[in-house]
This record gives sequence, C-alpha cells and structure tokens, in this order.
Amino acid sequence: MQMTLKGFVTALLLSLSLSISSAVLAQAIAPINVNTADKELLSELPGIGPSRAAAIIEERETNGAFADADDLTRVSGIGAATIDRMRDQLAFNE
Repeated sequence: MQMTLKGFVTALLLSLSLSISSAVLAQAIAPINVNTADKELLSELPGIGPSRAAAIIEERETNGAFADADDLTRVSGIGAATIDRMRDQLAFNE
C-alpha cells in the first residue's frame, strides 16, 4: 500500500509541475503583432491558417493597420469567435 501511495503522490506532483510549467511557457510567449507579422507567424494564431494569414496581410496593405482585435473582422472568414480564441495573443503596435 505504501508503494502505491508513493506512486500516486509522485504522479500527482509530476502532473502539477507540468501544469505550472505549461502556464509559465504560455505567459512567456510574446503576442503576435498583426500589423507587422509575416504569413508564417500569423498562421500560428488559433483559427488562422495560411490563406487567412494571407488575407490579413492583403487587408492591412490595402486598407491600413488594424487598431485592435475587433478590426480583424474586416477580413473575410474571421469572426468574433475566432477573435476571442486569439485575442490574448495579439498586439497592434506599428
């Protein structure tokens, strides 16, 4: 019984430490500036593949920089749900 309890506690501690590590890594990643990022970098955003990344670049070149996340609705195929999934990963400085 002691060995089982020890194994359980070890697994629990390992799981907890991995969760904390993941949270720290997520916070350490810099936001992506949609006004300067290239297609490859934009494609890393959730819900944005290569074709939407290209559409973001085309939109900003044609109609100017994006002021905030909600401005991304100017791009066909990007709606409120997509923006909500990536809002905390975006930056808009030029």
